[in-house]
Amino acid sequence: MPSLRAAVLNQSPPFHDVNLFGCDAPLMEAATAYGARDHADELSLFGRLWGSAAMAERGRLANENPPKLKTFDARGFRRDEVEFHPAYHELMAYSAHAGLHNSTWTAAGTAAGGASEVVRAAKFLIAAQVETGHLCPITMTRASVAALASDETLRAQIMPVLGTRTYDPAFAPWWGKRGMTIGMGMTEKQGGTDVRANITRAVKDGDFYRITGHKWFMSAPMSDAFLVLAQAEGGLSCFLMPRFMPDGSVNALRFQRLKDKLGNRSNASSEVEFEDAYALLLGEEGRGVATIIQMVSLTRQDCAIASAGLMRSGLAHALHHARYRSVFGKPLADQPLMRSVLADMALHVEATTALVMRLCHAFDRAPDDPLESATMRLMTPVVKYWVCKSAPAFLYEAMECLGGNGYVEEGVLARHYREAPVNAIWEGSGNVMCLDVLRVLSREREAASAVLAHLAQEGEDLPGAKAALFAVASALGQPDAKATARDGVERLALAAAAVALKAVHPGHAVLFAQTRLAQRRGLMYGAVDLNAGDLQGLLARALA
Repeated sequence: MPSLRAAVLNQSPPFHDVNLFGCDAPLMEAATAYGARDHADELSLFGRLWGSAAMAERGRLANENPPKLKTFDARGFRRDEVEFHPAYHELMAYSAHAGLHNSTWTAAGTAAGGASEVVRAAKFLIAAQVETGHLCPITMTRASVAALASDETLRAQIMPVLGTRTYDPAFAPWWGKRGMTIGMGMTEKQGGTDVRANITRAVKDGDFYRITGHKWFMSAPMSDAFLVLAQAEGGLSCFLMPRFMPDGSVNALRFQRLKDKLGNRSNASSEVEFEDAYALLLGEEGRGVATIIQMVSLTRQDCAIASAGLMRSGLAHALHHARYRSVFGKPLADQPLMRSVLADMALHVEATTALVMRLCHAFDRAPDDPLESATMRLMTPVVKYWVCKSAPAFLYEAMECLGGNGYVEEGVLARHYREAPVNAIWEGSGNVMCLDVLRVLSREREAASAVLAHLAQEGEDLPGAKAALFAVASALGQPDAKATARDGVERLALAAAAVALKAVHPGHAVLFAQTRLAQRRGLMYGAVDLNAGDLQGLLARALA
């Protein structure tokens, strides 16, 4: 029998070897409500794999052993290669095998029966609970195909390689590989979000271009090719810049350093200089923003899904710990204040999950339904704004539920907390999202009005929803709307979340609307009045 000094008492067991789909009733029901009813077995298998202790260990190793830049080889030749821990490559391989990087564009994704985006989103949300950093190149690879559509010949050459479900980490020309990834380089020191301030230059050289300049952030520098913005003779243009030249030599991308980031540590982000680097024009000269914008809605969609996944993981770990931890003679989960906090958090996650699945449903139906197409355009920045900006505060609350155990780096919640801010910053900060919402309302007034009217009709029986949507339409339609756009966009997100949840769990949709729209809400989780039945129902569904 171990001595008292060696015994480990009153600690929760690891939250490992669980089915991350099967234990999540809100996700299962949201996936079903928005078209993925026939994919429950596929998603359950995915959830069981990613909920294993082995996958959790891969996530830990990939973050505790961040990538390293190898600028030169042993003989002094430039390589500019990024070296990763094997766990990172294993995570990439599992995500690629599931088609997270290409199912939007492949026959396998199309076979999902009109629910390919919802099915993919459910998997992406699950994978984000385990390790989010590797999903950056997964997202960019998937989204890049939208920009490649501007050059069908080049797209036809790339898709046989990009379209496989094989991950090939070899440092070699993409055309000889079994699979490939694509990164991007948009941001420069002087411009940031304002890409029209970019000064990197592109000079035409026969059938290709030579690019000279820099990027302050070059995402996923180990990728096989990059989408890059540069100033050509005709203006800001979009280019595909491969890592290797057509003759097989290494292209002139000179990585200066890898960024030392708050989170997202398993994934490499870099500063780079181009020295007459070889690149191919995508689209027309001067149409760079128009070309690249084709992929922005897809990357923003993934930001929201990943943040929803981080919050779901935070809730699951908090509730799991509270069920096992005893305080003052009974389980922490049975203490009244903790029950209120956890139930309020569970309600937030239910609504968030329903909202991102509803958005992905719009992506699925947009090609054939004008209203869904308008929903996709208006609501993508709305959803990204609210979901991504909700995540850091939510994960702080989840950490507090674990006390000191949540604050130490051995647990996953400290990593989630450091990870959360990037999704609100990447692909457009909160202010940029609000300006995009105003832009859609201004330029596509009729279509946007139809979306708001549809939400009001669907939410007319939800407390405060109709009034909130009327106030949103009025406030965001004013000439000085920019100054108060954040309030309007947040209220629109809350109303849309309530409506989305109505299709999943009508009773909890009413509860969400009542506590978020119809009455004043406290700033902290648990500062709402929930009756015993609602508390028990929310907690029972949150972690089966």
